This record gives sequence, structure tokens and C-alpha cells, in this order.
Amino acid sequence: MSESDLGVRHLCRGIVTNPLGLHCNMSTGQAPYDELEQINQFLGGLGRAVERGATFFDTSDSYDYGNTERVIGTFLRRHPELPLQLSSKVGQLRGSAEHPYAGRRIHHQLEQSLENLYAEQLHLYTLDSFDFGPDDRYLGNAIDVMRTLREVESIKAIGLRGPSVSYAASPEEWAAEAERFLYLFRLVKPDVVWTRFNAFTPAVSIDGDDLFAFTARHGVGLVLAATLVHGLLTGEASSRAVLSPRRAGLIPPLIQQFDEGLQGLRDHFGDAPGALTRLALRSSLQRGDQCVVVVDFSNEQQVEESYHGMGLPLTPEELGVVGHAYADLRTGLHEAATRSSTNELQA
Repeated sequence: MSESDLGVRHLCRGIVTNPLGLHCNMSTGQAPYDELEQINQFLGGLGRAVERGATFFDTSDSYDYGNTERVIGTFLRRHPELPLQLSSKVGQLRGSAEHPYAGRRIHHQLEQSLENLYAEQLHLYTLDSFDFGPDDRYLGNAIDVMRTLREVESIKAIGLRGPSVSYAASPEEWAAEAERFLYLFRLVKPDVVWTRFNAFTPAVSIDGDDLFAFTARHGVGLVLAATLVHGLLTGEASSRAVLSPRRAGLIPPLIQQFDEGLQGLRDHFGDAPGALTRLALRSSLQRGDQCVVVVDFSNEQQVEESYHGMGLPLTPEELGVVGHAYADLRTGLHEAATRSSTNELQA
């Protein structure tokens, strides 16, 4: 990334990174597959990203049951000189513990992640679930453990997952999720919020602000994932990427609407390779200086497409065009979801 506007960003205290990093998740691959070939292609993608200037690698202990972390560790053993910043998550795997956040489970899982990653410290460690047991039984323990890990410098920053429900969820469901997030945010006091964000994410209100204004007001960084919706916003994937299996009936009518929306963007911005990728990545990165985007990939070619497609910043007018087109896609998704729910109730 040689463009001057893509210089390093201060995600939070202790984390200064290039704004385009990698979301490392090998479990998104399609089965059946050749495991060795998948690993080699993944390693190639990591190497290509570093050549492009990437410094921030985001993963989780739950991705492919820790195998993604181990593959990243293989890469780091081969390149110990690289000044990379590693981000992982905890809260999905329970193991033999009563709960993913119970007792010393967080500490034990961090030790396992560090071993997997061949690292001595994580730059960012994120609480990846809002489930803290009945009546939030393990919330206090989780907060205490995370703060201790930061104090002893096993991690540099505490992360909290942002509001996250189905893209086709009702406004009431999103509002409830935002309320839960705000409650946890005030208690955890994270340094960074990790969240999925793209054209289909509604602008939910959090204490009177959207997530970008809210985190900026509190001096908290943002890691944005799923910005390309697994290729849907670049015209390379089916609308299944944004829908749960129970919403599969929405797919046929939405495919045409998605295609028409993307074609409108092509008509305005041109149909050159990477044009739609640039719109999705730029419109996210330009939301705020505290934002870092992590892109999904499975091979070197996909990494190159993301970095090569960055291009120049979008002008305010261009951002308006993209925002309008994405709003139409979002409206179409929710209208289709509403019709589907009505039909289910009447059946």
C-alpha cells in the first residue's frame, strides 16, 4: 500500500498499523478440499499481504478449531523478523470448562493461542461472545482476567465484539443487540471494538450515535470485518453469503436485486477489475481514522485483488453514490425478510 492516504493508523494505545489487514479464517474454505494445498495457498496469501504492507493479522481460537492459528504460527516461525500485530478472540470454545469465560479458561486459552501462533504476546484479544452465563455469572471474572492479562503485558489491548445479528434481523432485534453491547461496553471498557460491517449493516443507535461516532467519542478503535461479504459486494458470490439457512427462500428474488444494484455501481464507476472492491473497502475505511479493515482471503490472488483494488480515496460525492446504492440493497434485504416472516406466520 504505497498510497499516501493509507499511512499507519493508531487503532488504540499500543497498536499502530496499516489500515488494511487480514481476517485469517481457514474454516471458510469449501469442502471437500486438499488440506495441504489449502494450507499452502493460505500461507501464500499471508506472504503476499506482508509484501503489500500488511501488519495486522486477525484470527480466532475457534476458526477451524485452532488450525488457522497454527498455520499463522508456521508462517511466523519462517519469518520471525516480521513486526506483525496479532489479534485473536476468546469466548466461543468451552473445552472441558463449565463456560468459555469461567475460571481460568480465558487465561488457558490465551496460552494455547500464543503457542499456536508462535508468539509471546497478542496485540489485541477480543471477547467474542455476549454470553457470560446465566445472569452474566462470568462477566466479572472475564473483565478481571482480561485486565490482568493487559497489566502483565500478555496482551496489549482488550477487544469487545460489536453488535451482531442476522443482516435480515428486524429493527427491534438490532436495537436489543445494541442495548446489550452498550451495557457490556460500559463495564468492559475495551480499547477496541471488533465488528462485522458492510453494506447490509444498519446504522443502529448506540447511546445516540452510530458505532463510528460512538467509538470515536470514547477514543476506542474499530476493526471492521466482512466488508466484502465473502465476495457478494464484488459480484463474486451468491446472496447466500448474507442469509441464514432458514432464510434460503429469500435468495431467488434477491439475486436479481443485488445484481441490479451492483450494475448501477458499475455503470457509475466503471467495470474495471477491482472497481467494486475499491468501493466496499474505501467506503468502510473512510468512516473514521480509528478504523482498520481486515479482509477475508484463502489464497494469494484474493489478497492481491484486495490490495490492488484500493485505488484513490472516494470523494464526498462518490461516497454519497455508494451509500445510496448500499442503502437500496439493505432496504431490499429487509423488505424481503419481512415478507418471508409474514408468509411463515400465515403458513
